[in-house]
Amino acid sequence: MKALSFFEVMGRQVKIEIKGRDSFWGQAFHVEWKDQFPERSLKQDDAGHFLADEDWLKDVQQVAEQTFCKVTRAPQNPRRRDWLNSLIPNRGNK
Repeated sequence: MKALSFFEVMGRQVKIEIKGRDSFWGQAFHVEWKDQFPERSLKQDDAGHFLADEDWLKDVQQVAEQTFCKVTRAPQNPRRRDWLNSLIPNRGNK
């Protein structure tokens, strides 16, 4: 019998950002997510990013499209991205 690895048992967690057109649509994403997937919890960290199982990304993207939101992988090093955004004007506003 094959032993399962930690990632096979726990699932691979991915840090994501969820950005709505505005605060209403950002909140609408979470309402829809809880309605469509009540057994799946997106855990928010101190930086405002969310942890989701990698297997959920297709569903996360689907709910984001329904609620006019954009989902991206959160940066591993947010300070580096802030630094790059300061060097390249309008880089973070797309």
